[in-house]
Amino acid sequence: MPLTDAPRIVTARIGVPESWRLETYVANGGYEGLRKALTMPPEKLVEEVTAASLLGRGGAGFEAGRKWSMLRKAEPVYLVVNGDESEPATFKDHMLLENDPHQIVEGALITAYAVRAARAFVYVRGEFALGLERMTAAVNEAYERGFIGPNILGSGWSIDLVVHPGAGAYICGDETGLLESLEGKRGFPRIKPPYFPAVYGLYDAPTVVNNVETMSNIPWIVLNGGAAFAGLGEGRSAGTRIFSVAGHVKRPGNYEVEMGKTTFRDLFYDPACGGGIRGDNGLKAFIPGGASSYWLGPDQLDLALDQDKVGQAGTMLGSGSVVAMDETTCMVRAAWRITRFFAHESCGQCTPCREGSGWLEKVLRRIETGAGRDDDLDLLLDVCDNIAPGLTWPPQQTTICPLGPSIPSSIVSAIRMFRDEFLVHVKEGGCPHG
Repeated sequence: MPLTDAPRIVTARIGVPESWRLETYVANGGYEGLRKALTMPPEKLVEEVTAASLLGRGGAGFEAGRKWSMLRKAEPVYLVVNGDESEPATFKDHMLLENDPHQIVEGALITAYAVRAARAFVYVRGEFALGLERMTAAVNEAYERGFIGPNILGSGWSIDLVVHPGAGAYICGDETGLLESLEGKRGFPRIKPPYFPAVYGLYDAPTVVNNVETMSNIPWIVLNGGAAFAGLGEGRSAGTRIFSVAGHVKRPGNYEVEMGKTTFRDLFYDPACGGGIRGDNGLKAFIPGGASSYWLGPDQLDLALDQDKVGQAGTMLGSGSVVAMDETTCMVRAAWRITRFFAHESCGQCTPCREGSGWLEKVLRRIETGAGRDDDLDLLLDVCDNIAPGLTWPPQQTTICPLGPSIPSSIVSAIRMFRDEFLVHVKEGGCPHG
């Protein structure tokens, strides 16, 4: 049973046999949104998406309609769909790329028409081999049927769509790092300002960069209207969203739920979602929005999946990855593994991130493996404070992209919530969890 009466918007075809094929997509209402969009003025489409209050589903949560409206008045304009999902334990876009690529294609075409793009690109993470194969096949099918190319559906409007595989760098999930990669360069994020994509994006032209799930919502909004989408959810957190529920739950997976009216408790314990904590253990803590976010404790389980409310609690919904950690979890080890990931994925462009991430990883490894020192906790917090001064949310920026200031999140959360565990590691010369 669904948690609320909200319709499934972006996962409606998941589970339908051969859902990735064009014939299946068209038989289930596919490309009707594009047909309708091509009868509307582009400005009207922008108005509908703005009215929908569709927040970006990639992490930053910026309003899609507002992003479209901020384009610098210049030609050409480009559209880039970000399919480089690389935040640990986030796998919703991966699912959409594999199982409903035509929905992404249709959303991209509608968006390209709305913003008058000269060309559209879908940037897919290189490791998503099956998703890349199916997205490429979907684009080829759409070309053959006349949904992409010259004079689309007899409208007089033409566009090409290019599928571009990435090389598997976490940093290319940053929109400006992705644009650098798309231009054939190393994925080094750009300084903002002046390189806001809407001003200077791909090839220094105005560019809209939207996430895969964001694009997947566009056909439904066009067919049903922005007001219908805004009528779901609460406040600014409108519509539905996919959450990747992972960690110590009985039923890990992707679940599309209504924003604002669903809680973290629902995600973890409802039979329609996580189904409870494994082994019926107690919940120790959870990560609410990807590895970059501050952790929450069991006392926050009834917090609604609302962008603003979660922000007021000192963290974020981010990438939509929600990770449960049960009472058997070693919090030192959890923080260390997340930090090791960020240290490995730092592009090295900024000193606080390049140097700080490595230092933090070494100190955490020292504590976890039994060589911890009495002053290591103060040292960890001091280094974290140098990377993200004040250790507050949202973090202070000391680097070009948010990767650096995101590194302290797991460390500071673990020390603040489970300081005693760190002290036991130091005093006993190793991890008590074995």
